[in-house]
Parts: sequence; structure tokens; C-alpha cells
Amino acid sequence: MQEDFQTRVEQIEAYFAFIQALDNQTILLTRKDTEGPAYPTSHREDLLRTFKANLFLMLYNLMEATVKNAVESIFDELGRQGISFDSCRSEVKREVLSNLRNCHNKNHLRSRNVSDVLHLFQHFSTDAVTKTFQRTEVVSGNVDAREIRELADRYGFGKPAADGNLLLTVKTHRNDLAHGDKSFAEVGRDFDVPRLEEVKTKTIAYLSQFITNVTEYVTQQHYLASPDRP
Repeated sequence: MQEDFQTRVEQIEAYFAFIQALDNQTILLTRKDTEGPAYPTSHREDLLRTFKANLFLMLYNLMEATVKNAVESIFDELGRQGISFDSCRSEVKREVLSNLRNCHNKNHLRSRNVSDVLHLFQHFSTDAVTKTFQRTEVVSGNVDAREIRELADRYGFGKPAADGNLLLTVKTHRNDLAHGDKSFAEVGRDFDVPRLEEVKTKTIAYLSQFITNVTEYVTQQHYLASPDRP
């Protein structure tokens, strides 16, 4: 989870550094044959706007991947530790039951006969916890700070205290681009480089705290029921 996050962040930082250098003309796009400008000034501005808009796609990719990886890490740990359904805290039990229902509704289980299902869940109390988890069902194009806070409530880990308001901005512009509601030039035009840097920095900081909270949840075994937490 952390390694994947750092790799994606490094890619984003390198891409943003390119945008920043292009914006302040530290680097120039030139033609190889004439060594003159590769684009007229007007085209260069449109291209820069496109580059800036593309950062929203990269940031949203980071957001969705981070959330999926975090939830997956919880179920990976439950599997490694062989945690039974009865041992889980009530929030995790609800998620497991929801996963089991989703498997049934999507025919993952209905298409199997009884013996196949029994073979799949040889040790139902532990197998049902992990074998019903589906990474693709964690989120679907709607990740923002509110979604992450709701996820924290659903599993019982701490909510990030960092400012997550700009995650909604990232999601909104990503959706505008993905659904064709706005062009890349339109989205990029609304953000100068300093504002874009703020969006990038605060989004990464929020996700980093989210990872810290999930890591603590896993390492401290807060997924287990306890006397003061059924």
C-alpha cells in the first residue's frame, strides 16, 4: 500500500515539475530540425492547459488506488492472521455480510452448486471474511473526503484530520473530463500553477494521513472485537 502510494506520488511530482518548468519557461518545447518553437504561442497555451487538466486525472487515479489498496490491505491482514467472522468487530462483520450479499447478487455464488460453495468456503468462519472481498466493489468513481470519512465509519478506523476539501475538486474535474462535460483546455484554464500545486499538495497530504490511520488500524488489530468494542 505505502510503496504503491509513493510510486504514484513520485510520478505526480515529476509531472507537476514539468508543468511548472513549462509554465515559467525554464524549459521550452522546440523543433529538432529548426530548434525554433515547436508551437505558436496560442497553441502552447492550449497545450499547457491540457497538461494542467491531466494532473486531475493523475490525482484522482491516486485517490481511487489508495482507497482500494487500503481496504484490500485490511482483508489481506485478516486472511494472513486467519481471523474468524466471530472475532471481527461489528463494523467489519457488517462489511463481510455486505460482501457476501454482493457476491450472491452478482451471481458469483448463485451460479455454483452447493458442493462448489462448500469447497470454496472450506472453513466458512474464516473463508467468508476474505473470499467474498472484491477490490472492484470498494469504490467506483466517487472518491472524495466524504467517501473516505464514511469508509472510516464503516470499518472503524480513524478519519484523517487533514484538510480534504480539495479532493472534491479533483473528483469533480476528473468526472468533467471523463464524461466529456468539459474539455481539457477548459479545466486547465481555471487553474494557475500555484493553485494547482495547492490542490496537489493537500490531496497528497490527506491521503498520506488516511494511509497512516489504516496502517495503525491493521498493525494494532483494531479490526478485532474487544470488551469495550463488540
